Amino acid sequence: MQVGLIDVDGHHFPNLPLMKLSAWHKKHGDTVTWYDPLFSEKQDIVYMSKVFTFTPDFSYPVFADTVIKGGTGYFYPTGGEALMSEIEHIYPDYSLYESFTRDTAYGFLTRGCPRGCDFCIVGDKEGRKTVKAADLEEFWHGQKHIVLLDPNFFACTEWEMLSQQLIQSRAWIDFSQGCDIRIMNDAMIEALCAMKIQQVHFAWDRIEDAAVVLRNLEHFKAKTKWGRHKITVFVLTNFNTTLEQDLQRIYALRDIGVTPYVMIYNKDVLPKGHVLYKLQRYVNSKYIFYTIPSFTDYRAG
Repeated sequence: MQVGLIDVDGHHFPNLPLMKLSAWHKKHGDTVTWYDPLFSEKQDIVYMSKVFTFTPDFSYPVFADTVIKGGTGYFYPTGGEALMSEIEHIYPDYSLYESFTRDTAYGFLTRGCPRGCDFCIVGDKEGRKTVKAADLEEFWHGQKHIVLLDPNFFACTEWEMLSQQLIQSRAWIDFSQGCDIRIMNDAMIEALCAMKIQQVHFAWDRIEDAAVVLRNLEHFKAKTKWGRHKITVFVLTNFNTTLEQDLQRIYALRDIGVTPYVMIYNKDVLPKGHVLYKLQRYVNSKYIFYTIPSFTDYRAG
């Protein structure tokens, strides 16, 4: 068969379902290419994957006997029909995204999250429990870097066994979605320290979690001896907090010696020039943030 692929969001980050579909079809002798509306011949089947709801749909006609759409961008929040097990657990075709996947592996060791936060779709899409989804060898074959897409790795009851796989890989580990600082205990901290990690990410999404987040971050720093260059904390804005509450979290994180990073919820609805865009530029530009101690001074400058 002639199989075409369309990454509707663009080629800004590897699309794991498309890489798995490509690997499966190539394994069965099919020809797989990126679909080009100007140059591609009619295909037997075209897969269109869209992760983000705000991404415009593919605007060109698709000439194929069968067109299959998938992803949260099309089917919010479920993502549509799941890949069949044989495809879900196949080694991805990393050749599709060579600029990203050169010596880097991407995948999920776990799925789901027990939190059920209103701003997050993981609970509805993957379930309100973190469960083991794969062993590392399913998507890693010796690459020097591993990017994990897990939403809440350490909430999985099998985190110790999976952590040992990451430690034994001797690869650089990136928990790209962050770890849950609210549940980090000494055993989990020791596992992280045994991994090769350039930077670890946490999140402070809810103002009401102030006590546990700050207490656990200070304990984490004391145990690891890591500083702001290695610990980054995502700060969710534009959901249910005021600017004053956003600044309260940002300054508190800076005061204890970790690096805040502003994330704007549903940012596409904000008007141009909104104060949160300015706040994001102020905080996420580290030279500015650590040179100008007050956001008020930055706005006035």
